[in-house]
Amino acid sequence: MGFGIRTLWAIVVVVVAAAVVFLTAGPAPAIIALVGGIAAALVASEGVPNEAEEDPAAEEGHTGLFPLLEEALDAIVEPVLLIEGGRVILANRSARGLLGKHIVGEDARIAIRHPAAAERLLAKEGVTDPDHPISLVGLGSLEQRWEMRVADTTSGQRIVHLIDQTAHDAAERMRVDFVANASHELRTPLASILGFIETLGDEAGEDAEIRARFLKVMFDEARRMQRLVEDLISLSRIEADKYRQPAQPVDMAELVDHVWEEFLDSGSPRADDIGCELAEDLPPIAGDRAQLSQMLHNLIGNAMKYGKAETPVRVRLDRDGPMLRLSVADRGEGIAASHLPRLTERFYRVDSGRSRSIGGTGLGLAIVKHIVERHRGKLEIASEVGVGTTVTVRLPALKTPEKNASESSVTKSQ
Repeated sequence: MGFGIRTLWAIVVVVVAAAVVFLTAGPAPAIIALVGGIAAALVASEGVPNEAEEDPAAEEGHTGLFPLLEEALDAIVEPVLLIEGGRVILANRSARGLLGKHIVGEDARIAIRHPAAAERLLAKEGVTDPDHPISLVGLGSLEQRWEMRVADTTSGQRIVHLIDQTAHDAAERMRVDFVANASHELRTPLASILGFIETLGDEAGEDAEIRARFLKVMFDEARRMQRLVEDLISLSRIEADKYRQPAQPVDMAELVDHVWEEFLDSGSPRADDIGCELAEDLPPIAGDRAQLSQMLHNLIGNAMKYGKAETPVRVRLDRDGPMLRLSVADRGEGIAASHLPRLTERFYRVDSGRSRSIGGTGLGLAIVKHIVERHRGKLEIASEVGVGTTVTVRLPALKTPEKNASESSVTKSQ
């Protein structure tokens, strides 16, 4: 009993120590401390005499305690391997799923087939440098990015910890692309404004007609920059609140009607093409009224911009089970299916020239997507080339006492 009790108490101490390391230094050092400590306890237990030495199963070394170490490793969601003598002696469930079940007993360089990993796996003891991981690209699949940390235990084994950096790298690429696109979108109108200012400073500024035309272009470009900056600020604010679900009740039917009236009062020649169909007795939703209003302006505004002149823009709000369903449909040129998955990406445009010419910033649907996500809703975009596009938003309704009156709908038109 002495052998088992002492070893198990040692492992308990190791687990507690690893938990402390996790709280103070993060998961990577904690994993190394946990695996290394348990491995050291197993090796140390070989030299402790007790009754288990008479047990044939105990003569095989770690046979009785290796299952405990395997269970501990399997509880770690990231791939972890234990290497001894250049071969993999243990691999947790995640590692076997990534590299294959056959890796236990194989040469570590064969188990992790990557040129950048070979040198670190066979480095001399003491120079593995766990604080400076190496990046592995294409391990598992071509799109995956991994960070490999290697550390030595006091008993001579080597711990390999693989950390999936795919999502982090994708987010970093999105950030870099976003900054580059935003800079480009701001630089283009700014260059135009500066060019016209320089021209007006010359003799062209003395001609009233030319001056008026140039000033109009400058004003339009400045407004374009203003819209872009406002959209960038809106997107930043929405993203900052994305994990905080709105709690104020909002009457969506009243809000749609209010936004529709705003478009009518705007004087836009396309405003008369808007038709609204609102179901009666719709329950409210938990929402942010300002953001929902912005979502409606973006969706209806897009339908007006991209729909053909003098064709209807249909706005419909009704009930769909526990959700409210809002749909905005236009009759325009439509969008090819290959573009649909990317429409909510920032600055993505099907036709860049046309989008800029009608005042689009490339952020409208990205803002809509983030507003819908914050409200725990669903966004769907369906389109057919030559027919038009329909954007559907489903938002969870607040539960209200059931009414005996059946739902009916009233059609509004201007």
